[in-house]
Amino acid sequence: QVQLVESGGGLVQAGGSLRLSCVVSGPIADYYTMGWFRQAPGKGREFVGGISWRLGPTSHADSVKGRFTVSRDIDKNTVYLQMNNVQLEDEAKYYCAARPWGPTVATLPRSYDFWGQGTRVTVSS
Repeated sequence: QVQLVESGGGLVQAGGSLRLSCVVSGPIADYYTMGWFRQAPGKGREFVGGISWRLGPTSHADSVKGRFTVSRDIDKNTVYLQMNNVQLEDEAKYYCAARPWGPTVATLPRSYDFWGQGTRVTVSS
């Protein structure tokens, strides 16, 4: 069973930066893809970005392109979401997810089988 544990959320000022981490444990295979999603109160879960676990190609939502970057460190079994120039509309709970298929990054939540518990990002003006 793949397990995902996010960390790094917290309070950030608009225009600031934050880095989220997702530690992956369990039998993750090279063909897996990893995704970051977010969910604001009263809204659906939204794709933020993703990465092929072994090959490394990434994909990012238009709303975060140029500001957020997904990366991974295979040796540390960790996926990162670097958030720069954070805006008020980025405030949400952020989730890490794993999909046992790849290397194309899927953008729909239903494509992912494993989820972390989420980490909250609060943005102050």
